[in-house]
Amino acid sequence: MLGAMLKQLVSRGGIPRHIREAFRKAKREFGGRGLLLPDMVEILKKTITSLPRLFICIDAVDECTSKHRRGILDSIQEIVRVSSNARVFLTGRPHIVDEIVKRFGEAVQIPLSPPKGDIESYLEMRLDGDPDPNAMDDELRADIIKIIPEKISEV
Repeated sequence: MLGAMLKQLVSRGGIPRHIREAFRKAKREFGGRGLLLPDMVEILKKTITSLPRLFICIDAVDECTSKHRRGILDSIQEIVRVSSNARVFLTGRPHIVDEIVKRFGEAVQIPLSPPKGDIESYLEMRLDGDPDPNAMDDELRADIIKIIPEKISEV
């Protein structure tokens, strides 16, 4: 993910010399390994500080494994700490809010919840496409359509 961020940053112009040199150095070490996470963070910090403003947007942070999520959030925290021109926008399910607040302090939170009717329509569509329609009876299907929207929708 950090590599993709770096790629986006350098696609606007030429590749800065410090980035070229870091990749060359990593290629010479240990049989041509790629950059390690700490190397990538240092490159990003150096590259970002030269920009007038930067927005880091990451969707579905909760879908990263907890190990990778921790590494990504710690890295972004370090980048933002040294760059006052960087802003972060993250999306994820509510269970990761504590991880975000722990690293970034008070965060503005915008809770989103789909309307109950949208959830019901989605469930109907998925259940209609079930490759094994005999796996459930009408009562179970009705429970799914009723209970899941009640649990996840606030509208």
